[in-house]
Amino acid sequence: MFDDPALWLPFVFASLMGLSILIYVILDGYDLGVGILMPFAEEAEQDRMISSIGPFWDANETWLVLAVGLLLVAFPIAHGVILGALYLPVALLLIGLIMRGVAFEFRIKAHAKYKRLWNRLFFAGSLLAALTQGFMLGLYVLGLEVTLPNIAFALLTAICVAAGYAMLGGAWIVFKTDGALQRKAAAWARFGLAASAIGFAAISAASPLASPRIFEKWFAWPEILWLSPLPLLAGAAFLGLFVLLGRMPLKDDRWAWAPFIGGASIFLFAFLGLAYSFYPYVVPERLTIYEAASAPESLLIMLYGAVIVVPVIASYSALSYWIFRGKAAADLYDH
Repeated sequence: MFDDPALWLPFVFASLMGLSILIYVILDGYDLGVGILMPFAEEAEQDRMISSIGPFWDANETWLVLAVGLLLVAFPIAHGVILGALYLPVALLLIGLIMRGVAFEFRIKAHAKYKRLWNRLFFAGSLLAALTQGFMLGLYVLGLEVTLPNIAFALLTAICVAAGYAMLGGAWIVFKTDGALQRKAAAWARFGLAASAIGFAAISAASPLASPRIFEKWFAWPEILWLSPLPLLAGAAFLGLFVLLGRMPLKDDRWAWAPFIGGASIFLFAFLGLAYSFYPYVVPERLTIYEAASAPESLLIMLYGAVIVVPVIASYSALSYWIFRGKAAADLYDH
């Protein structure tokens, strides 16, 4: 394989793209989740929730830009097919991201009487972005075929992905705050976890049913034997996190980080399952990564850039989390 760049370069870029999507879903997922949870908090609590994501949310969205950029330059044919089929939800996603970005900045600078309006727009933008991402995932799982049953499934997936983001957002607030807000966030995250479990179960069932190839990959012998730990670990993570959130916060704020790590692990298991199901296809059942890839010479040149860009993005993201470690202060983004 490594003797032929036409084989290993598409795999490398598909892996980088998948890693970027996973990191984006976890990192921007929690700050979208914080936005979704805004209406359930009091005004003073909302200020602290915003402070908990303020230093990070711009950097979190960089991973989405990287993923889409990799799709465009490494798999241009797939880029056209996927974005062509998902044109409307992609447009709504961009509107949601723009809305929340504007609301985030304006709520800080606006007159006090308009602050509630910008908080509502921040919630609306966060919810719209989360729902559209879930809707696109649902259609992608079913092969980008736009039919009424597929749209109904995508709507279910949209709601459950938004609930999953709310779970991550609640877990993040548990980690970054204390007191009454921390206790509320644990309850919010627990509810989001229960709702998102429906979506994870639906996607797990729909993927093999939508494709005989995926069904064979998961249920043939002996594949079913060595793949069985993945759903078992995911189920254990759901159960363990549900129990842990019911006990939060613990004395002396112990294990405050654990719910977020547990939530991230659930998304990791889901991602691994989807990656295994759809490989080597970048457009389900239509285009493999090898058929959709750019010329090996182009990919090799772009790989040199990726070797520089990806560590830089990871480094400044890690640096921001290190600098702003600890509990969030309510006045970080106050007037």
